[in-house]
Amino acid sequence: MFTNNDINFEALKRKAYNGRWAAIEEGVIPLTAADPDFRTAPEIEQGIIEYIKDGYLSYGPFSGLPEFKKSVADHFNTEKHGNFTPENVLAVNSAAQGMFLIASYVLKPGDEAIILDPVDFLFKKSVEAAGGTVKLCPVDHITGAIDFEKLVHLINPKTKLISICNPHNPLGKVYSKEILKKFSEIAAAHDLWVMSDEIWSDIVYDNRDFHTYSSVSEEAKKKSFTVYGFSKSFGIAGLRIGAVLCNNQEILDDFIEKSNFNSTIEGVSTLSQIAGSVALERAKPWYKDFLSHLQHNRDLAFNILSRSEILSPNLPEATFVLFPEIKNNLTSDEFTRHVLQHGKVAVVPGSEKWFGKGAEGHIRICFSTSQEILEEGLDRIIRSF
Repeated sequence: MFTNNDINFEALKRKAYNGRWAAIEEGVIPLTAADPDFRTAPEIEQGIIEYIKDGYLSYGPFSGLPEFKKSVADHFNTEKHGNFTPENVLAVNSAAQGMFLIASYVLKPGDEAIILDPVDFLFKKSVEAAGGTVKLCPVDHITGAIDFEKLVHLINPKTKLISICNPHNPLGKVYSKEILKKFSEIAAAHDLWVMSDEIWSDIVYDNRDFHTYSSVSEEAKKKSFTVYGFSKSFGIAGLRIGAVLCNNQEILDDFIEKSNFNSTIEGVSTLSQIAGSVALERAKPWYKDFLSHLQHNRDLAFNILSRSEILSPNLPEATFVLFPEIKNNLTSDEFTRHVLQHGKVAVVPGSEKWFGKGAEGHIRICFSTSQEILEEGLDRIIRSF
C-alpha cells in the first residue's frame, strides 16, 4: 500500500485542485496543499454506496446524524482523552467553516483575538471575517515553543479569544497537557474564549500522547470550542466534513442557534457525515497503515534535506508537512519561484500571506505521497540550485 502503483495520477489530474495535480502544469510535482495523493479507504467508499442503495437522500437532523455525532465523540474520548457526549458534537461542512463560525460567535467588530505566529492563514482570515483584530503571539520555528510572556502582554480589555493550532501547522508541534493547561489558566484568569483547531490530531508520530484541549482542566471545558476534520487523516477533503465540539452544552446550543443550524440555512450533507462516521468506525486499519507510511516519509524527507546545503529541516511530531528553513539568501517567495521554474516542483512559500510574519525564510513541503514521488521532488529541489 501507498506506493506509486497505488496512486491514480489520471484521477488526480482531473480532481485534485487547491494547488495540486489538477491545478499545475504537466511535469510539475506538487508538494503543496496538505491532501493525500492516495485514494480514500475502501471502507469509506463502500459505506457511501451502502447508504444510497435504497435511493433516499433526505434531510438529516440539523446538528448532525446521530451516528456521526456518536462516532466523533467516541473517537475523541478513546484516542484524545476527551469527555464528550454525542450531544456535544455539531456537524459542520469542514474544519475551516467551524473556525469561521466560532470567530463570528465569539467576536464583535473591534474585538481582538490572539493567534500564533506562524500558523495557517485561516486563523487570521476567520478573525478578520468576523470584524476582529489579530494579535500575533510568536512561536519558536524550531521547537514550537510559545512565548507565554508575550501572550499575556497582548491581553487587554478588547481581547476575547485565544486560538490554538494543535498539532501545529506548519511546525508539526504537539502541545503537551502541561502547555495546554497553561493556556487554560491564562484564558480563565482573563475570562477569554479558546478555540483549539485539532484537525491534525490523528496524524501524530512516535506513539506520542495527544490531549484534546478541553480535557486538560475544568477551566478548559467551560469556555472553549474544539474544531476537527477528516481531510488529513482520511483524504476526503472534497466531502467538506468536520465537527465543532464543546463540553458546555448550553453554550453549544446557543452557538447552534446563532449559527443558523436550527433551520435549513446551514447543515451538512448526510453523505459526508456517513463518510466521516464510517471512517472512524471501520477505516482505522487503513488509517494506521497510512500513518506508518507517513512516518517513514517524514524520516526520509528529514534525512534527505539534512544532507542538503540549501534547506535546514525540522522533524515534525505530527502533521504531514515539513517547514524547513532556507539556508541561502532567497526569500520564501523567491525560493518557491526558483524551484518551480528550475526544478518543476511546487511548494508553499513561508510568506505572510499563508502563515504570518514569523514564517518568512521557510517553505512548507507536503509529504503525503508515495516514497517515489517524494524522493523525486526533493531531489529536483536540491538539484535546481
